[in-house]
Order: sequence, then C-alpha cells, then structure tokens
Amino acid sequence: MVPIHVRGTEEYDARLAALSRRGEADLARVEPQVRAILEAIRARGDAALAEYTERFDGARVERPLRPIADYAEIGARCPAEVRALLEGAAARIRAYHEHQVDSGFGFERDGVRLGMRVRPVASAGVYAPGGKARYPSTVLMTAVPAKVAGVRRIVLATPRPTPEIVAAAEIAGVTEILDAGGAQAIGALAYGTETIRPVEKIVGPGNLYVACAKKLVYGHVSIDSIAGPSEILVVADEGADPAVVAADLLSQAEHDEDAYALLVTIDVATAEAVARELERQVAELPRAEIARASLERHAEIFVAGDRAEAARIADAMAPEHLCLAVADPEAMLEDIHAVGAAFLGDHTPEAAGDYAAGPSHVLPTGGAARFSSPLGVYDFVVRTSVIKYSAAAIEAQADLLEGLARLEGLEAHARAVSARRGLRSR
Repeated sequence: MVPIHVRGTEEYDARLAALSRRGEADLARVEPQVRAILEAIRARGDAALAEYTERFDGARVERPLRPIADYAEIGARCPAEVRALLEGAAARIRAYHEHQVDSGFGFERDGVRLGMRVRPVASAGVYAPGGKARYPSTVLMTAVPAKVAGVRRIVLATPRPTPEIVAAAEIAGVTEILDAGGAQAIGALAYGTETIRPVEKIVGPGNLYVACAKKLVYGHVSIDSIAGPSEILVVADEGADPAVVAADLLSQAEHDEDAYALLVTIDVATAEAVARELERQVAELPRAEIARASLERHAEIFVAGDRAEAARIADAMAPEHLCLAVADPEAMLEDIHAVGAAFLGDHTPEAAGDYAAGPSHVLPTGGAARFSSPLGVYDFVVRTSVIKYSAAAIEAQADLLEGLARLEGLEAHARAVSARRGLRSR
C-alpha cells in the first residue's frame, strides 16, 4: 500500500524535504555519453547520425530529414476517426494559444519613440518521444503553439513516425520530419548536418538522454526546459471521491516507472480510502506493471493539519500538475503561487489538460514551476527593443547621458552623445 505520512511525525517532515529536491536529475550519470554523441554529430554529421540511429533505434534511415509531404502515404493510414480526434484537440489547443499572441507595443515620451517588436523565430524543432509509448498529443502540444506564433519551419524529431504521429504533424503545421530520436536527434537539430539545417529553438519532453542533450546544446540554440519525470499532486478534502482521486493519481503513474503520484489531504479516512482505491484500480490497468512500479517508487500520501498547510505544501512542491479536489478550489489556488497547470474542482481531470483542454501539456517538472512556465507561443518568439530619438530629445537628454557615461569612466559613450548635439534632422 502507498505510504501515508501524518503531520507531526519525523517521517512526514523528512519525506516532504526529500520531495522538494526531486528535480535534481542524475544528468551527470549520462553526460559523458551524451557529450560524445553530440561531438560526433557536430564533427561527422549525417554519418554519425546514421550510426547512432541504427545503434539505438535499430533502423537504417537513408534520408533522416524529409518534408512532411513525403509522409503523406503514412499519414493516410491513420484511421479517419483518429484523425477527427486529433483535429478536434488541435482546434482547442489553437484557440487557447491564439490568446497568447503578443503584437508588441509602442509609445512616445518627450520626443523619444520606444517600443517592443515581437517576431517568431525562423525555425523550431519539436521532439516527440518514441520509446515505451507514442504521443501524437505531444506533437500537437508543441507544434501548434509554434505555428500560432508564426514559425515558418517546424521540424518534428521522432523515430519511426507512425500514421497517428504523421497525422498529428500534418494537422499541427509541421513542415519536416526528422526520423531520429535521442541525443543524436537533438544534436542534429542544434548543429545541423550536411543535409539538415539547424533550428533556432528546440522544445518537447524526452528521456534522461534527451534532457541532458538539450542542456548541453543550450546557448548554441534556445530550449524550453529540462524536463523530468511526469508528476501530479492532488489536494483532496474530506468531500472528495477517493475513486476519482485515485484515478487522477494513476493517470500520471502509468506514464513511466519514475512518475510521481502525490496526495495531500487533511483527513486520515480520505488518505486510507485513496490508498485502497489505488491498490484496486492499478490492477485493472493495461499498463499495470508500469503504474505499480511508479507507485512503489514515488507515490506518497500526506495528511496535513488543515487547508492552509495543504496549500503551503503544494506551493513548496511547485508541481507540474496540481489537482484541487476541494471545496472552493479557486480560493485555495490564491495561496499557491508555483504550479505548472492547475485543475480546479471535482469535475476537472488532469487528463483533460493532457489532451484537449487547450493549454500545452509541456510543463515545468521537478519544482521548476517556481521559475518557469508552460510551453506557449511566447517560447517561439524573439523580442527587440526599438528606440528612436528626435533631434530635440537627444539635446534634452544629452547632459543626463553624458553625465552617466563619464560617471562610469566611458568617455567614448559620452562623445557618441555629444557628437549629435546640433546634428541636422533628415
């Protein structure tokens, strides 16, 4: 049974402290291998990509990067009813992210025109895992925001694309597919090869090797985040349905063995009822072995003293997914500042956020919600500060600018201002 920790015990405090450090991924363990892969891709390009693709994915791919049109035959094999589901989800994702579009701003003050120009990056790589499970939803959740942002070239990296993956790519606006995965795909997207043009941004979840590769290429390209295992924290009061709470917890536990399924409640009876439901429901799942391993490794239940303490725990955890199965969830959310996505009330399953609610399901994990945000349109744009002085404005500010420059000992800065005194307009 999932362990239950009650407030006031030494174990309760120790486990909460340990969970607050769950984002400390063991990237160092794989970094030497990942660094070697990236260096090989950078040095030998297509040849190295082919070697690693055959070694890790078990496939020989003659043309790893191809335009989306070349996959039309594979995409056509996607059942019509599945394509309809993907189109329905994409429409909702698109509608949500259109609200994130930023057109910049401009204003004038004392003869100085100031503004912010917002433009999409020229190209983006979106990664979709191809291991234990395939997620066409991830294709939608990464590529649709890029398309809404106005990115013209969107490259999907995924090994052995299936009809469902290709259909999702077509619907989302992907322009090319890179038939490769792992660190070697990240290297190809970041550095380019003889046949692959590099991209400016790389986004999307992946395993430890992918996460490490993204970290190592950051600076050469931009990335969204370093994603860790999926996680859910449910806060449930005595009025929550234990079966529903358990179902939410298992929705993340079935992702992989390292996923976190956490519950905070203020009622011992609720804690015990949810623990029993977890035991009952996990046995019925097709992915029971994975879900059970997740529960054994990372599932824990905490019985807090009151609602305020439950909120403080949730805030300290800064979870990827937060489900508030409590009365007046909006009020509790006001006391929780750090969270990737919040699901409010008894009728809001976390699974809705995974598929079709609208917001991207690519979220900060491991407590990173304290300083980072869900993937969105803003991840695919660059901002430029725009400044224009009139002749009168530079005359008016010259003393201020020259004084500040000389305060810092930068005479050339001051003279660059002085040279404009009396300069004619054109």
